[in-house]
Amino acid sequence: MSELLQQHTVAELAAALDRDDDLLVVDTRPPDSYDAWHVPGAVNVPYHPTDGLSDGSRWDDVEDLVGDTPVAVICGKGVASTSFGIELASRGHDDVRVIKGGMEDWSKLYDVVEVATDGDLFLAQLQRRAKGCLGYVVGDRAAGEALVVDATRQHHEFELVAADAGTVITGVVDTHVHADHLSGGRDLADRLSVPYYLSADAEERGVAVDYEPISDGDTLAVGGIEAETVAAPGHTTELLNLLVDDQYLLSADALFVDSVGRTELEFGEGDAAHGAGLLYDTLHDRYASLSDDIVTLPGHVSVDSEGRFSVAAPGDLVAARLDDLREDLPMFSLDREAFLERVTATSTEKPANYHRIIDANRGDIALDEGEATGLELGPNNCAV
Repeated sequence: MSELLQQHTVAELAAALDRDDDLLVVDTRPPDSYDAWHVPGAVNVPYHPTDGLSDGSRWDDVEDLVGDTPVAVICGKGVASTSFGIELASRGHDDVRVIKGGMEDWSKLYDVVEVATDGDLFLAQLQRRAKGCLGYVVGDRAAGEALVVDATRQHHEFELVAADAGTVITGVVDTHVHADHLSGGRDLADRLSVPYYLSADAEERGVAVDYEPISDGDTLAVGGIEAETVAAPGHTTELLNLLVDDQYLLSADALFVDSVGRTELEFGEGDAAHGAGLLYDTLHDRYASLSDDIVTLPGHVSVDSEGRFSVAAPGDLVAARLDDLREDLPMFSLDREAFLERVTATSTEKPANYHRIIDANRGDIALDEGEATGLELGPNNCAV
């Protein structure tokens, strides 16, 4: 790398963006890749290491765009961005940062938010910044035990959080067969030789991996902390929630803080109304006995086309009291017919490659690292 360039990690880029530094992020990927998802605030200057600038762009235009502003250059993997950065530096720009690993590494960046720290209960929310996936570590500090819920493929992130809390992972749960990202739950459980839990109804989904079946009303003990399972079908047949210490509802893809889970990813367009009916019953019947004071912790936060969270900000807790959602979320106020119409009329883009992701999470296909990385690129699209 040229001595004129600085090489930064995606974590350093995220920190600069969070500080609102005076920094121009230039994304050199093709326009369709950029449009699908990109770093918040990034501008698109398509560039190929061999062919150079495209779309009629000229270096004079690029220099006018950049001016005297510090620049961070990002591409898919860090190759084109390096070449672009060298060219820009050779033209006299003296503050050029190339983002190591590009958007592939950006897709694997995590923020950790501690939800509960008083007493023995430890509860942390792990936010996968680029995709909006939310997973959890539930622990008992006194007992030194932890349960991981909805681990992503980068499951070492969950191990680090548990270890930092002074706990050892004794079980792993997937709340359902995910459609937007590859689960790391089974691999983590295998590596640690601990139980891997999935709903007993996962048999209906054709899940081929080994798992310990759990059902509505079961209790998973983490030291002296109890996590009660709550069947919450709709987004999928087998979706489970976990009620932790009677205070926190890990609501997965049933209920988000700004929406509810879409239903056609499992049921298809033709039977989406059936899933919507199940979801309506979950929200109004199964949740009926839950206290208004319960804090809802969802499985996702939506990420918009500009790469920004729909609610909160990366590193801030994504959560809401159940009574606030019952009062303020429009989906709760709809009658059954209007709810089904709203859910089945969703026009948001489906998660990329969701059929193959589901197949992989059911254990039907095996993926190498390159295939897995490619399947997961882009934000989640699991909300209505």
